Amino acid sequence: MVVGCARSPTGDRGSPAMSPHPPHRIGRPLDLEAAQRRAAQAAVLGDTLALRVLSVLAAGVPAVNLAAALHVPQAQVTSALHSLESVGIVHPASDGTLILTAEAWVRFGRLLVNGDPALPEPQAEPAVTALPVAIAAVARDLSYRFSSTFSTETVSRYVAESYLLLSHRAQVRTHLAALTARYAADRLDALASASGLSLRGTPEVLFVCVQNAGRSQIAAAYLRHLAGGAVHVRTAGSEPAMAVHPRVREVLAEVGIPLSDDFPKPLTDEVIQAADYVVTMGCGDACPVYPGRRYMDWELEDPLTLDDAGLRTVRDRIRAHVENLLAEMGIVNQPASR
Repeated sequence: MVVGCARSPTGDRGSPAMSPHPPHRIGRPLDLEAAQRRAAQAAVLGDTLALRVLSVLAAGVPAVNLAAALHVPQAQVTSALHSLESVGIVHPASDGTLILTAEAWVRFGRLLVNGDPALPEPQAEPAVTALPVAIAAVARDLSYRFSSTFSTETVSRYVAESYLLLSHRAQVRTHLAALTARYAADRLDALASASGLSLRGTPEVLFVCVQNAGRSQIAAAYLRHLAGGAVHVRTAGSEPAMAVHPRVREVLAEVGIPLSDDFPKPLTDEVIQAADYVVTMGCGDACPVYPGRRYMDWELEDPLTLDDAGLRTVRDRIRAHVENLLAEMGIVNQPASR
């Protein structure tokens, strides 16, 4: 049997069925218990009312208002909620309200979108042919790496745009090619995930603050440390700084939390669309809202405007927020020293 390759929203062909080395694997095959669980969830979501209830719940409507929002009897809504809870798609939050489980956000979030929104294209077509030699080399390398997912034109366009986004604020250009390679690769990876060309078995969390040099970096460091490989983490800034602030590195080192070699990056649409959880911190309405994602806003002062004691207070508040997020996601913290 020949399986046709669907065209992605960017106009490329994802062709894992045609490739001798499929680039995206979903991991181990399902065992009997996991298959039974997935089958039970699929059976519940096969009911139109249950799927509508889940969609409205994901949109932020409280459970007590679902019947009015859907114009159906309360008894039917209650039955649908019971079915969703029985198969682990929703569960009670700490305040007693029903919310989607982390598993449901990852596995079914895209089902809850009304319509099939196209992925964003870059606003302008950068002049790929005018790129510096080192950046053109990055485009060639990434074109090979993503050859089974995106066309050379799409990869080159994203590399060029990433280079332009980073270069206009770079004071030291020594490592610009390497940063462009990392930034463009992460954006393409997010684009593949958002378009369904790459399946990830873990929740994706995006932390967004203004400079991407303080709060979001602290949150990402804690989440990576406490969750290990159970969560995929990205960060971005609405007005990114030049580098992660040294004080952030110091205050995390005090509590034994390693800070990765991440760097401040401009916020782009594909990383939002790839996320299951979007956490904003002080960046206002800079983050577009897309259906099927869990949005949270953590009210935190910019720690870089505070003295050392204030910075430590914000650091510890961020850890508490991260621990609450992990609890909501049903992920057990790894042992870590404070």
